[in-house]
Amino acid sequence: MICPYCGKDDDKVIDSRASEGGKVIRRRRECLGCEKRFTTYERVEQTARLMVIKRDGTREPFNRENMLKGIQAACGKRPISEERLQALVEEVEDELHREHDREVETLAIGERLMAKLRELDEVAYIRYASEYHQFRTLDELMVELREMMNRPKDVKDQQGLFGTGA
Repeated sequence: MICPYCGKDDDKVIDSRASEGGKVIRRRRECLGCEKRFTTYERVEQTARLMVIKRDGTREPFNRENMLKGIQAACGKRPISEERLQALVEEVEDELHREHDREVETLAIGERLMAKLRELDEVAYIRYASEYHQFRTLDELMVELREMMNRPKDVKDQQGLFGTGA
């Protein structure tokens, strides 16, 4: 590893630790030339880039930021931390990479995000679903609301953790 201070390619690893839930190896190094210390991170590189098949049939590289923007808009002014949104996006991204080799339809991504949002916050779910399903009338929205109201409630919902109250 080339030293960021003196540019020499001569160092020793003085400490290695798992980081980010075991997905990353953090290595503390010491340059044998200038004796300064620096940190490197080792991650698995995605060998095949996942492509997203859009509704109109076009393809584009997967971009987690697109998912994040969509759920941030749906969760605007809701009591949901940015850390939780980041974790939700990471969960979906990991699932997509495990289950799809090269391509995934945008519909599959949207369905997966909606399922996670439904469990996280019902209002954010409806906001996201209204964009995703492109509801054109109140009747279409009411059908979705009725389905939500008729589904069995999670114990967390009954305790009022999501603002729905019991």
